[in-house]
Amino acid sequence: MATTATVTVTVDGAGAVPVTYEDRGTGPAFLLLHGGAGPQSVTGFAGQLAGAGPGRVITPVHPGFGGTARPAGLDSVAGLARLYVALLDELGLADVTVIGNSIGGWIAADMAVTGSARITGLVLVDACGIEVPGHPVADFFALTLDQVAELSYHDPGPFRIDPAAMSPGQRAAMAGNREALAVYGGTAMADPGLRARLAQVSVPTLVIWGDSDRIVDPDYGRAYAAAIPGARFRLLPATGHVPQIETPAQLLGAIRDFAPATP
Repeated sequence: MATTATVTVTVDGAGAVPVTYEDRGTGPAFLLLHGGAGPQSVTGFAGQLAGAGPGRVITPVHPGFGGTARPAGLDSVAGLARLYVALLDELGLADVTVIGNSIGGWIAADMAVTGSARITGLVLVDACGIEVPGHPVADFFALTLDQVAELSYHDPGPFRIDPAAMSPGQRAAMAGNREALAVYGGTAMADPGLRARLAQVSVPTLVIWGDSDRIVDPDYGRAYAAAIPGARFRLLPATGHVPQIETPAQLLGAIRDFAPATP
């Protein structure tokens, strides 16, 4: 069962920032970071990861997503990375495996670059954030919801969203998510300097990619893995940009195969 809590974390440039998170399970710690689809995109998988145990799974909501407030000074992925490193300190967590999907993977990568001693493993799931010539991140903001589904799933049929069927609250939350994503990631969804900085990552790293991802293609993922010393790359068949939704059993197996290898 998940418990929900909010703690206030102080971050340079943003001041005191309330962070809401869900906490599941017991055992080795996992910090699971959602992508632009919002916190609900990892909720089900967080339960599966904790239920497969042992494991304590922390899933924060990026400020500005899910109807939460975003402080004006918190306006970059680097700022979110500092926020979550401070959250690990606030919660007193050690030996943490950080898992991130899409922009959550970008945040996770930036966290690993900081060299926090609390982080001992890194899992990037169809992450964005680097520049790879010839393999740009799809322009999410120029796409309709239906086009996003086409690019995000191996089989988009079951996952299409009809905005007309959404409640006003759901539409408002989606609009807020989109606005926050644009602030944090920009239209290019990449940091020109990140790829070079990844050479500083010193923890065991697994880069997982859906073979049908057309938001960020598998060659982009291979470039991500190549930039991180010792990183392993694993391709998931019949899977798109959000394995935790489309093929969660495959993703869970890949993470559980990897996690025992982390210190």
